[in-house]
Amino acid sequence: MKRCLKGQSGYRDYHKKKELLKVLIGAVLIIIQLIFREFAGSTALKNTLTVMAILSVLPVANIAAPLFASFRYRSLSPMLEKRASAYEEKGVLLYDLIISSKEQLLPMDVILVMPGEVYAYCTANKADSNKAEQYIKQMLSQHKLDYNVKVIFDENSFFKRLSSLRPKEKNEENGRSDQAVTLLKSLSM
Repeated sequence: MKRCLKGQSGYRDYHKKKELLKVLIGAVLIIIQLIFREFAGSTALKNTLTVMAILSVLPVANIAAPLFASFRYRSLSPMLEKRASAYEEKGVLLYDLIISSKEQLLPMDVILVMPGEVYAYCTANKADSNKAEQYIKQMLSQHKLDYNVKVIFDENSFFKRLSSLRPKEKNEENGRSDQAVTLLKSLSM
């Protein structure tokens, strides 16, 4: 299993496999604790093993919940990645992020971060673009980053918008773009 970092293409599939392995190992350990409970001689040992099994469920459930929420979203296709990589000179490209707010789950296949602007291609057709834009903008503004955010659900419209943008210039705003990139990565599962 090739290691992928958050924001790289293939991260969703890598993350799912890694988290699924953790859940399976946790489930096996819980089952082993319950099996040992059956062979325990004293009541105190049985009760201790039962409590251990019950307490072991909590961390496994904390890993499993986001895994099941994001299970239906696969990594972006190599064709889409190749098409998006043509716009790397315009800003920082992030791939395969799933941003979760209280109201919705936003699978962002491609995000372009430029000084003062964020453009995101989201594949969740049922998501509300205004709420998504407002949530991302609010998260950025809480860290004193003033960005215009545009979430686009149509692939062709997204790439048409990217092609109309000018390449980024080298200036002090690029440091703020790095802060926005770090924040977007931290918002993702």
